[in-house]
Amino acid sequence: MPASSQSDPPGPSVRLFFALWPDTATVRELGGWAARAHATCGGRIMRPDTLHLTLGFLGDTPADLLPALVRETQGRRIQPGTVILSRYGAFPRPRIVWAGPADAEDGHPDEGAAQLGAEHRQLWDWVRALHPARPEPHFRPHVTLLRNADTRELPAPAPSRIEWRYERYVLVASMQDGSGRYRIVASTQA
Repeated sequence: MPASSQSDPPGPSVRLFFALWPDTATVRELGGWAARAHATCGGRIMRPDTLHLTLGFLGDTPADLLPALVRETQGRRIQPGTVILSRYGAFPRPRIVWAGPADAEDGHPDEGAAQLGAEHRQLWDWVRALHPARPEPHFRPHVTLLRNADTRELPAPAPSRIEWRYERYVLVASMQDGSGRYRIVASTQA
């Protein structure tokens, strides 16, 4: 067989993303939001240990890139901030219901969401040098609460606002064992 038609089998990879990881009190509040959304929308409530706000999705990443990503993440600092989760939202096609901050479309954008947008851009500025993935075309900070939900009608209004104070973000690996669990592999400095 000619060399041009042969392909090497893919090497081992790990599925990665960067995220804000909530503290226990924030997880508890998000659980209340999820229960309320579930009463209206049905679907599957996300497990508390999987709740997070994605800053950047790398996807399947060659395992040999992981050490450099870990080192670079551990050497980073972010500007501490607070994002206010104040509304429900939905992605209809994947049938996801989420909690998120107000944005320009709501008429009252959250300053914390704007700061997260800046962190998202800064993250991708350095990741591009190490990883071939590309950033999402439109960054919308959110926490997935339900999957496989009926997104035609959302609970209104949202329960009390959640003030999520953050000081770092983490690099997370999706476990490849079918458990749907995540493992934090690195964190920025506080």
